Amino acid sequence: MTTEAHPHHAPSAYAPEHPARLSWATLAPEVYKAMIRLDVAARKGLDPALLELVKIRASQINRCALCLDMHSKNALAAGESVERIVQLGAWEESRHFYTEKELAAIELTEAVTVLTDGFVPDEVYARAAHHFEEAELAQLIAAITVINAWNRFGVTTRQTPGHYTPGDIKH
Repeated sequence: MTTEAHPHHAPSAYAPEHPARLSWATLAPEVYKAMIRLDVAARKGLDPALLELVKIRASQINRCALCLDMHSKNALAAGESVERIVQLGAWEESRHFYTEKELAAIELTEAVTVLTDGFVPDEVYARAAHHFEEAELAQLIAAITVINAWNRFGVTTRQTPGHYTPGDIKH
């Protein structure tokens, strides 16, 4: 195999790819199927571009390489700019790349993802509630919760990034 034919394979000078610890989806197929159904339900009514930004940001925070790979590729395939994806890790310094609604969603994503800092602050929730109608806000909270669950499966079982192609099973 050459790198050109399979761009997701690293040249031999790179560190070796680590194997997954466990194939959780195969070993717990009912849980995996339930997660897929939950993911489909959580995304209803949400802008797909905003959803990918949320998934990327949560995955950055949780250091889930598999989900970063998947959702960055999905975002790019859907027409998202490289610049907005790259700047997402420093969104507070790069606010001008995002709409106020996207910023409210990103900020809410951080608050829901990093619960060790305490409860979701009232001002963060209020900003999100200002930009999202109640039903849409409920869906956004569900989507943030679902990507955090996916991240925890990916990180714990050390799922290997680099093999996802947009159009494969999404979460």
